[in-house]
Amino acid sequence: MTLKALAQSLGITLKYLFSKPVTVPYPDAPVALKPRFHGRHVLTRHPNGLEKCIGCSLCAAACPAYAIYVEPAENDPENPVSAGERYAKVYEINMLRCIFCGLCEEACPTGAIVLGYDFEMADYQYSDLIYGKEDMLVDVMGTKPQRREAKMTGKPVKVGYVVPYVRPELEGFRAPTEGGKK
Repeated sequence: MTLKALAQSLGITLKYLFSKPVTVPYPDAPVALKPRFHGRHVLTRHPNGLEKCIGCSLCAAACPAYAIYVEPAENDPENPVSAGERYAKVYEINMLRCIFCGLCEEACPTGAIVLGYDFEMADYQYSDLIYGKEDMLVDVMGTKPQRREAKMTGKPVKVGYVVPYVRPELEGFRAPTEGGKK
């Protein structure tokens, strides 16, 4: 290494040593996410409240990591759960196996499964990283660890992100936006 190269590298180091850092003070300040960010899965509903998932298992077939398990059941005409003849009685995603590729979202014919914005999913127990249908429905705010922390502290769920706008395929999903509207 020459003396000139050493002086150049030390000059770059000194230049950035006295400049303002570009880090975000996470978790005190929310992280600004891009609109197409792939986070926690969300099971959406129709505007009338019925689930969009018809239990076809195409998302499970498209998943390269085999992280999705769907068990369909026949829909009761008197008290329907979804708009189709069937619904997903059991819908589970193993978040340890999921690679957040979005193939499940593309394979879904009804637009029921959408990758949302939640990314704070680290947990201590294996069983807590298997998300069931009740954990992924559109009206559930936050991930399992966030909801558990909110329950223990008695405070509302605090998500650590903001987005410029909510994607239209996430209808009914309440996400904090940069403008302050949900």
